[in-house]
Amino acid sequence: MALSYKARRRWSLVILLVGMPIYVIVATTVISSLDRPAFWLELLIYLVLGIIWILPFKFVFKGIGQPDPDAPDDDNPR
Repeated sequence: MALSYKARRRWSLVILLVGMPIYVIVATTVISSLDRPAFWLELLIYLVLGIIWILPFKFVFKGIGQPDPDAPDDDNPR
């Protein structure tokens, strides 16, 4: 079942407003439980966690920055 453009825009906003803070909390909890690893390891963990949480939502964000493809074209009067 494909989501409409407007539904994908709404879901992307919800994901960013709810999912991003949850990611930050989980990532900082994971890092704090590791007894302060080396800087590069810490950075790598943050990057991996940042990529992993967004992969399931890739289809939602695809094409969101583009104009609505379902909107009527007002530039070409008939």
